[in-house]
Amino acid sequence: MNRLNTYFCLTCFLLASSPARAAWQRIEIYPQQAPPLKGPEAGQQLIVTGIADEAPERDIGAMVTYTVEPAGILAVNAHGFVTPLANGKASVIAKGPGHLESRTELTVEQMEGIPEIHFPSEIVPLFTKYGCNSGGCHGKSGGQKGFRLSIFGYEAGEDYDHLVKESRMRRLFPAAPEHSLLLKKASGEMPHKGGIRIDQDGYPYRMIVEWMRQGMPYANEEAAKITHITVYPRDRIMQPQSHQQLVVTAHFDNGTTRDITRVSEYESNDKDRAEVDHRGRVTIGKESGISAVMVRFQEFVDVFQSIIPLGAAIQNTPKPNNFIDEYIMARLKLLGLPPSPDCDDATFIRRVTIDIAGRIPTREESQAFLNEGGTDKRAKLIDRLLEDGAYADYFANKWSAILRNKRTKANYIRGTFAFHAWIRESFYTNKPYDQFMRELLTASGDMGKTPPVAWYRQLKTSKEQLQDTAQIFLGVRLQCAECHHHPYEKWSQQDYYGFEAFFKQVARKESPYPGEEIIYHRRGTAQSSHPKTKQVLKPTVLEGEPVDLSPESDPRIHLADWIGSPDNPFFARMVVNRYWKHFMGRGLVEPEDDMRVTNPPTHPQLLDRLAQEFVKSGYDLKQLCRTITRSRTYQLTSLPNDFNVRDRQNYSRYYPKRLNAEVLLDAIDELTGHKTPFMEQPTHARAVQLPDDSFNSQSFFLEVFGRPEMDSACECERSSEANLAQTLHLLNAKSIQDKIAARDGTSSRLARQKDVSDTDKIYDLYARALSREPVADEIETSINYLEGKEGDAKRDAYQDIVWALINTKEFLFNH
Repeated sequence: MNRLNTYFCLTCFLLASSPARAAWQRIEIYPQQAPPLKGPEAGQQLIVTGIADEAPERDIGAMVTYTVEPAGILAVNAHGFVTPLANGKASVIAKGPGHLESRTELTVEQMEGIPEIHFPSEIVPLFTKYGCNSGGCHGKSGGQKGFRLSIFGYEAGEDYDHLVKESRMRRLFPAAPEHSLLLKKASGEMPHKGGIRIDQDGYPYRMIVEWMRQGMPYANEEAAKITHITVYPRDRIMQPQSHQQLVVTAHFDNGTTRDITRVSEYESNDKDRAEVDHRGRVTIGKESGISAVMVRFQEFVDVFQSIIPLGAAIQNTPKPNNFIDEYIMARLKLLGLPPSPDCDDATFIRRVTIDIAGRIPTREESQAFLNEGGTDKRAKLIDRLLEDGAYADYFANKWSAILRNKRTKANYIRGTFAFHAWIRESFYTNKPYDQFMRELLTASGDMGKTPPVAWYRQLKTSKEQLQDTAQIFLGVRLQCAECHHHPYEKWSQQDYYGFEAFFKQVARKESPYPGEEIIYHRRGTAQSSHPKTKQVLKPTVLEGEPVDLSPESDPRIHLADWIGSPDNPFFARMVVNRYWKHFMGRGLVEPEDDMRVTNPPTHPQLLDRLAQEFVKSGYDLKQLCRTITRSRTYQLTSLPNDFNVRDRQNYSRYYPKRLNAEVLLDAIDELTGHKTPFMEQPTHARAVQLPDDSFNSQSFFLEVFGRPEMDSACECERSSEANLAQTLHLLNAKSIQDKIAARDGTSSRLARQKDVSDTDKIYDLYARALSREPVADEIETSINYLEGKEGDAKRDAYQDIVWALINTKEFLFNH
């Protein structure tokens, strides 16, 4: 992605040019140094790129013609795919617009016969490519019509047994391969519920036939093995409705490579912006933005990323407040996507107070901030909020849900309250995040003395413990790897059970307190067992080597050391992405806890820099909050301009977020002047201070507005989507009406006040609800509505105004 930075000055060109009429200085054919094509079934995909000064590179394969010199050695089809005809060397010449041309030389060898075909690396990928081993076909549990394959081909040995050894090899006919049941069904000669998957004259058909003719070998143990795959190009700046052919290369442990473009799988992560066909040809849609195409071959994956500029001219780029703005504004320049202007002070104080303290600002806070002078007053406000106890309340509320502080039994109350208090104290004292993680993972003892052991009460098994640890602290979802290789990642069952071994010695015994347990490390050898191979696995960190630990050593300590290491590629990136989403409404990686190579960040360099600065700060969470909220990016208005109204991934404006259930309930309580009572809590307790999930049953409001039940480590459990039940609840629920009409509430107080004008009262209401003054038509409408009313009628009128404010989007959203 680094080279994309060189394109920042190209917006005007993008707006004015298209591949069809660009004045290309030269064209280049890729690859320039291709490996030899070995055997009659070898192949090589070509890409022809147009290059011009101060212009992004373009795939112009549709605009060129190919010739081969000398003829008879190679053939090139209209899509640029090369197939061998005879042994020898030949040049492929691509002739493009303006009489430009480029050439590459290829060598053909071993045309006497097809080299030995290996079942795992050449036959199984065909089953995957054509969907035979997908979950909807023969890869599902139990298979299909008596024939089963491993899901996505990750257990090639099992697949081989099913084909070659099962049912007396009824699906294969080595003496006459074309008459095999496998091929007759796949090619449509015989009825097949999955339809026609391959053509009789196609590459997959011929390879399976040849494999049977060779005696159906499994694999030569001495043969080179694939280490990784790469896609070319890795990224491109592209215009709407343009195309880009991809080339996929397999790299082997002996240093050789092979083109696998035609047998790789492709999947777009955003089909509105980019689609990809089975040949690896990407077609860009009409929307600007960023899209990614996942490329997969067996367990190996890589990603192509396209950037589609809007092409608008950007005038007067805002001056950056910190490095965040430098990265964001550079991307906006690249996209030709003008940002919205800065938000005003009234909007900012409400926005940042909600995001940091989980509450709306008081009228006094708003007025003081609006009257304050100085260019650094926003930075000072951020610092004040981070030192406020409400910051600790709000983030303890957030992390209690992530860490599943759930009261499933009445006698769990001591543990859930203690765990919540420990979380809150950690944020109040700004405990370094690596220390927070360490104290949680390695917790042992009684809940009263070591509250983090309450985490283990909810996570009963080593599998649950490893899965939550990986998802919360590493952004890695290992759940799929329990049963099979992760379909879109590199994690295997070997990785899963090696990681599980860190928790196999966690033991528990009864506590003197009912409903509680004492967590401790049970002396012994930490190890796990692979469920299929029965291999004994030592504790192994992701992408690491197994570790030998003494029976006295708690494996969790070694795990915490690795997780909190500055060199860990997952830990810091995960938490900064989580906090970025908290403040910005969307993660740099989305979902925020699914960080994999096939789900790339929208701004990879920014994510890396945020992680680096976080580590450099000593894992200081308050500093992370400060860095994000001080950025100009965070402080942009949410109001779109003519160009960024559809932007949802480039942060050209602030993305409004609906207030979560607890914050909204507290805001309604604050505006109406009537607190919601909660059992087991002080009378002044706010909803964001509630320690566990049990309070959801006390408040229908919290349930309707999506407060999580704390059943999982995923923040997606919290519902942030508006629905009809919420709208009806705000409009006419008795609990809301009772708050508005309370005799000691805001409406009744304002109606009784005689020494304050109605205009000042309306100003007061708007300041409390929206942190701003009402505009002229709001004042006029309100005063006209109040005019002539006295006594109960005036009280009812104020109730109506408060009700109307509560139901405005401006009140319900953080904007």
